[in-house]
Amino acid sequence: MKKYLLLLAAFAAASSVQAQKLVIKGSDTLGAKLVPTLAEEYKATHPGVSFEIAAEGSTTGIAAIIDGTAQIGMSSRRAKPTEVSAAQAKGVNMKPTIVAFDGIGVIVNAGNPIKVLTKRQVEQIFAGDITDWSAVGGNPGPISLYTRNTSSGTYQDFKDLAMNKRDYASSSQKMAGNEQIAAEVGKNPSGIGYVGLAYLGADGIKTVSIDGSLPTKESVLAKKYPYARPTFYYTNGEPTGEAAKFVDFTLSDQGRAIVEKIGFVAPPK
Repeated sequence: MKKYLLLLAAFAAASSVQAQKLVIKGSDTLGAKLVPTLAEEYKATHPGVSFEIAAEGSTTGIAAIIDGTAQIGMSSRRAKPTEVSAAQAKGVNMKPTIVAFDGIGVIVNAGNPIKVLTKRQVEQIFAGDITDWSAVGGNPGPISLYTRNTSSGTYQDFKDLAMNKRDYASSSQKMAGNEQIAAEVGKNPSGIGYVGLAYLGADGIKTVSIDGSLPTKESVLAKKYPYARPTFYYTNGEPTGEAAKFVDFTLSDQGRAIVEKIGFVAPPK
């Protein structure tokens, strides 16, 4: 009987370990490549942990922390004052942790002769003031705009950093993620869009220099690239349990190496 009880207790403990699940929601910039890679490496030494990762935009990640439906919210932008207020109303303390730095690269089709744009030209293109490539020294023809959708933190950050908070042109085509934008621009000779550092190597595209500056590790860290930004994990106060361990892993030497390998810039220690 005693042996049976010991076996039962061991089975219960094992089941408890297996039941640990970390729910992470939010940013496609982080959630399409970086966080899944971090999760796979984490599971190698934490086999009892499973992950549910939903990369549907920064807004959904912040909302998930407010609603308590995720332990970690991925975001490529800071929480808005309205979101912080909504969290406080529910007794939630929105705590940001910078996990990587990013540079939003402006991309065109690889066959496009354009290599450099000014910040003013970028604003005018995405706001719809400039609609033909000939206006910025390219081959004559209409410009096809690709942007992220409205739940994306990159959608908002690009408006803030590159467009003086102006609205996008009504003709812009909204994409669900970085990879979709890169794919569309890669097959459209008239296309222009923007993606994070980790997606600049996609086939069929090239990165345009902005006033002579390209998004690189050095230019992003030095804040010399105009569209550089931090990216975040959001938690309800200090993370606890498995969430705390995963945040610590992301910021560890092993996690930082993965951040750099994927194409982002690890935050200084």
